[in-house]
Amino acid sequence: MKISIKDIYIQFFLLGLQLLGGGYVIIPLMKKYIIDEKKWITEEDLTEFYALSQSIPGIIAANISTFTGYKLRGKIGAAAALLGIISTPVISIILIATILDKLLKISFIQSIFWGVGIAVIILVYLSVKEMWTTSMTDKMSWVIFAGTIFLSLFLKISPATVIVIAVIFGLVWQIAAEKRKKE
Repeated sequence: MKISIKDIYIQFFLLGLQLLGGGYVIIPLMKKYIIDEKKWITEEDLTEFYALSQSIPGIIAANISTFTGYKLRGKIGAAAALLGIISTPVISIILIATILDKLLKISFIQSIFWGVGIAVIILVYLSVKEMWTTSMTDKMSWVIFAGTIFLSLFLKISPATVIVIAVIFGLVWQIAAEKRKKE
């Protein structure tokens, strides 16, 4: 039985509509619709596709759909299944972005986000204040603090690199301090 590309796309589009909660949800859905109702693949096929999908990078639902489409109609079937399963999230993202764009132009909503922005600044300040009192306990803390400020602001080194350098420096200092205590 040769399954049409249109049928593959539609079936995986309908699966995509129900696919809330992550890729693991696709297993029972595919069992119900693709195996039990359509009889396009077997449970063994689904198990193999799931195992393969776990071992390669990517979204599990998209990977399983691609393998299923490939089994049904080769490369074009794989493309149809993949497009079907990702169409729903893409359409959802476009709709949400459009709605958000319209909402963000309303002055009341802008005021809400302004207030949220101020609240975030206050929360960051309070977090820094709390960590400051527990972190800045000795001269070495101040040296690391000054070094990170210098590296970030004046040498324009990326924050990730500065964090790694600070961690390494702190570890070396701690190991040296422990050795001094043992002596």
